[in-house]
Amino acid sequence: MAELNAEEMSLPVIFDKARKVHLATSEASVDQDTIRRACDLLRKCEDMVGKLGLFSRNESKDDISTTNLKYLLVPYYLGELMEKISEEGRIEILIASQAKLKEFISFCEAMELVPEDELESSAQASVTFADRRAKKIARFKRQKAAESKLLEIKERKERRGRSTRASAMSTTVDAGEEDMGDEDAEEEREAWLTTVSLAMCKAFDLLEMLKKEEEMLSAVKEMQEKSQDNEFSRSMLDDRAKKAEAWHHNAATRGRYSKPATPITCATFAQDVLEGRAKVSEFHEHKHQPMIFGPASLVSRNPTSEREKIASQVFQPHYRLPTMSIEEAGLKEMEIMNKWQERNAKMVEEANSSWHKDRKESRPDEEDEDDDAAQEKARAWDDWKDENPRGAGNKKLTPCG
Repeated sequence: MAELNAEEMSLPVIFDKARKVHLATSEASVDQDTIRRACDLLRKCEDMVGKLGLFSRNESKDDISTTNLKYLLVPYYLGELMEKISEEGRIEILIASQAKLKEFISFCEAMELVPEDELESSAQASVTFADRRAKKIARFKRQKAAESKLLEIKERKERRGRSTRASAMSTTVDAGEEDMGDEDAEEEREAWLTTVSLAMCKAFDLLEMLKKEEEMLSAVKEMQEKSQDNEFSRSMLDDRAKKAEAWHHNAATRGRYSKPATPITCATFAQDVLEGRAKVSEFHEHKHQPMIFGPASLVSRNPTSEREKIASQVFQPHYRLPTMSIEEAGLKEMEIMNKWQERNAKMVEEANSSWHKDRKESRPDEEDEDDDAAQEKARAWDDWKDENPRGAGNKKLTPCG
């Protein structure tokens, strides 16, 4: 095996190296040093996935890109490789391996990748022998179907590769060659989803096996401790240590998704990290530098004279260049929204103030005074009309008798 070194390697390279070791352990025996180095690589890979924020429990499997689907298998690979480590504290290794497998299953359940029958069987309080047997048979059938599907996809890729090489040697171009890229992408996504389904079947079986092994080792350890004089104190200490370790481990597992690391908001920098051109720990300012066209792009200095300014505008694009990046525009909109919310809160506070309420309370009295004045005016007008009947004072218009 080549020497595994996690320094100065990108995320895809680390994952591929660890995956090769995992495949080698399933086919033949591998030395313990190689397994430990592969576990270190997977932990590094898990840390980079968390820092990049590739997954979220609010997403479904359709929201995950094809290139990131394979990183769902990191906890499963880590749990299976940890189980193969042979050390004295076997129970602690089993507990850590079970925690990784449970983390993988819980995240697949959040991504809606776990079959319905597995969810129903896990929700049942008491499981009979017949139910357990039926569940194992259904799981075995799903495992065989996934393996046959992966084999079919592999054969299909080989046939397509042979046909592509044959068509490349000829001068004619097939009509369906333009859709090769889409077919390859769909096949790759289907292959990774099938691999995740196969890993889930194996994870359920391995989890049950590890639980039984842990129970057996715990029983043997308990019997050995009972034969000693201080069996009571030692069993209590081990039980407390096991509960504390399980609590801390579960808290750390939940914290990875409940409080994720600060995500990388710059898409260009995230792509550089994925492809190995940059590190997660590197400092990056989200500055957008607009593209320069024309003679100004060939001169590494700012135009000073009027001639240079006019020359720098030659061969400019027909569209307007952006003046800020998407991140800066988002921050600007957030600032505008915060100011708008503060202004609305101030208006609501003024509306609920005592001055506004006192002004509203004083209005009924004013309306009563206005009604009294109008009533007196109407009475005075009625009295005047009674004293001056219609037509009085127009004696000159009366015809002569």
